[in-house]
Amino acid sequence: MNRHLVPRIGALALALALGACAAPGAQPGAMEVRRATIEQITPTQLQSNHHAGIGAVAGGLAGVGIGSLIGGGTGRDVAMVLGAVGGAVAGNEVQKKYDQPTPGQQIVVRTASGVLVSVSQPANPGLRVGQRVYIEGSGENARIVPQQ
Repeated sequence: MNRHLVPRIGALALALALGACAAPGAQPGAMEVRRATIEQITPTQLQSNHHAGIGAVAGGLAGVGIGSLIGGGTGRDVAMVLGAVGGAVAGNEVQKKYDQPTPGQQIVVRTASGVLVSVSQPANPGLRVGQRVYIEGSGENARIVPQQ
C-alpha cells in the first residue's frame, strides 16, 4: 500500500467516528417546547404588526398610476404629482384604521429549572395563574399554550 494513503485513511476513519458521536443540532422547522407554570398575567396592549408607511407608499403609487392616465405633457406631470401626494395621504389614513393596538397579555411563567420567562402575546382567556403550560418557540415568536 502507498505509505501516504494509510495516514489519510486513518484520519478519515477518525473524522467519521467523531462526527457520528456529535449531538445533532436543532432540525430545520423544529420548535423548542418547555414546560412551565404561570406566575403572573398582566393585561397589556400589543402594537399592530402592520409595517408603517406601506399605506402611504401604495396609495402614492396608485395615485401616480391614475395621474398618468390624465391629459398629456405638463398637465400629465402635474396630475401624476397631485395623484402621488393625494394617494399617499389617502393610503396613510386607510392604514391608520388598521394600526390600532390589540388586547394582549404579558405572561410570566416559571420553568421546571426555576427560570422566570416573560412572554407578551394576544389575549387568551383560557390561561390563569398557577396553570401548567408549555412555552412554544423562543424570542419574539414564543407563545404560552395550556398543557392538554
